[in-house]
Amino acid sequence: MRITINHKVIETNRHISQEEILKEFEAVRKAAKDPAQFQILYDRYFTMIFSFIFRKIDDEDSTADLTSQTFLKALRNIKKYKYKGVPFSAWLYRIASNEVNKYYRQSNKKLVFSFDEQEFENLIEQNIEEEKELDIDYIIRQMHALNESDIEVLELRFFESKSFAEMAFILEISEANAKMRTYRAIEKLRKLLKKREG
Repeated sequence: MRITINHKVIETNRHISQEEILKEFEAVRKAAKDPAQFQILYDRYFTMIFSFIFRKIDDEDSTADLTSQTFLKALRNIKKYKYKGVPFSAWLYRIASNEVNKYYRQSNKKLVFSFDEQEFENLIEQNIEEEKELDIDYIIRQMHALNESDIEVLELRFFESKSFAEMAFILEISEANAKMRTYRAIEKLRKLLKKREG
C-alpha cells in the first residue's frame, strides 16, 4: 500500500437532497428505456468518478480506462438498477471500486491512496489532532499501520464526502457497520499519533 498527498484539488461529491435523488432516479429510468439519455448521467458524474479512481491508481491512462469501463458497465446494467434512497453516484462508486480491485488483482501492483493536501489537513485537524502544526509526513508514515479497509472508509467519508448511507451502499455493508468502521479507523489513527507524544 502506498499513501501519497497531492497538491491539486480533486473534485468530490456534494451532498444532494432526497428530492434531488428522486429527480435523478427519473433520469436513470429514462436512461434505462433510452440509452441516449445516459449521457446526462455520464456528464454529471464523469469527473467525480475519474477523480475517485485516480486517487487509487495514480496513473492517468489506467484511470481513463477504468473510468470508461465503469460507465460502460453502468450503461449495460442500468435496467437492473434499483432505487435505494442514495444518489446514483453511489452505484457508480461501487462499480468503480470493483473495477479498481480487479485492476490490482490482475496487475499485482501496490494499492495507492492519494489524498488532496487541504482535505487531508482538514481530516486531521477536525478528527485526529488538536495541534496547530501538522507533521503530514509523520502522519502518513503512521497511516501505513492502518489496514486497507480503514483507509477505504476514511477515504469515502472524508475525501469523497459520502454519507454513511452511501458508504453502506458502496461497500455493501449496513449503515451501522459503516459508522462503526469509520469511528474505529479514526480511533486507530488517533492512537497511532498519540505514540509520538508518549
